[in-house]
Amino acid sequence: MLQSRTSIQPVGQPLLKSIAYCAVVFMLSGIFASSAQAERIKNLADIEGVRGNALVGYGLVVGLNATGDTSNASPFTINSITAMLERFGINVRPNISTLKPKNIAAVMITAELPPFARVGQEIDVTVSSLGDAKSLQGGTLLLSPLLGGNGQVYAVAQGSLSVGGFTASGKGSTTTKGHPTVGRIPNGAHIEKAAPTTLKNNQDQIVLTLRNPDFSTARRMRDAINMYFGSDLAQATDAGTIKVWNPEANSVDLIAQLEQIDLSVDHAAVVVMDERTGTIVMGQDVRIDTVAVAHGSISVSVTESPQVSQPNAFAGGQTTTVDRTDVQINEEEAQLVVLPKQVSLSELVNALNAVGATPSDLIAVLQAIKAAGALHAELRVI
Repeated sequence: MLQSRTSIQPVGQPLLKSIAYCAVVFMLSGIFASSAQAERIKNLADIEGVRGNALVGYGLVVGLNATGDTSNASPFTINSITAMLERFGINVRPNISTLKPKNIAAVMITAELPPFARVGQEIDVTVSSLGDAKSLQGGTLLLSPLLGGNGQVYAVAQGSLSVGGFTASGKGSTTTKGHPTVGRIPNGAHIEKAAPTTLKNNQDQIVLTLRNPDFSTARRMRDAINMYFGSDLAQATDAGTIKVWNPEANSVDLIAQLEQIDLSVDHAAVVVMDERTGTIVMGQDVRIDTVAVAHGSISVSVTESPQVSQPNAFAGGQTTTVDRTDVQINEEEAQLVVLPKQVSLSELVNALNAVGATPSDLIAVLQAIKAAGALHAELRVI
């Protein structure tokens, strides 16, 4: 709670003149909530040894409507077609120079092999154009192996693509909607080999790894686990690791109980800024000391107005072009706003909007406040 509230009175502008930019600032985690919210361990930490594995493969998509690769820009597509046909006993090497793969595209295939996946289960795959194909719409992926990081085949993919975009072209123009060179095949891959895992049911301990390491959260998680079981089973080894002993040698039951334990989470004060899009995200714990902010901008306008100089009829001169440059400089008055100490996030946002700054200017203002030592939060630029 604030001990006192100081009204924010900007000079020469209403308080919310730039309220249109307020949509740029997303206030997370409940602006008016001051207490930490309870979360389950299942949403805060991962189990060591339980993880997915990335799969990748190479294949051909056929059946395209003249939107596939070209032979000049994608010679590897020609080689892939030749190798595929040879496996079926068809030799096209004598005529390889005449192949036109406009209905075929070389693609890369990616998928995620989930933990504890078993042979015969199906997973989704993403298919992305590797060459210069214009669209994969209407294509069918031919049987392609998917490899893990160790080079072994864990799944095979095949099926019709679902593409969330299209391309339409004529002699004069081309229209593209969405991203037609990437598609998905729901349940398009069959698992041929079980996913590797290091988790054993009778192992001595379970290791929890926090997704956002924090010393306060690690201590609270340790205390919550020990309180739940009534004994000192958990130990926090660092800000991101909690080790829990497995006295009954039953990892499945222990993990199931751990996932449902609630605890309050401590969040660090962070301001995230994306200078490319002008997006600013501030958490509810962001606070500032008393500081005065003045914002003004200088705009320079340069206008070229060439003029034609025409000599008199008997002057003997030549017609020429004379450059005329008009330079105008406009400096806006700085709008001074006093931000009182320990204001709430909503008051901070309103005050920054009152300065009359654009999203990119707001980023500069926040950086200046941080440089002055008045912003008690971490600035992250993405």
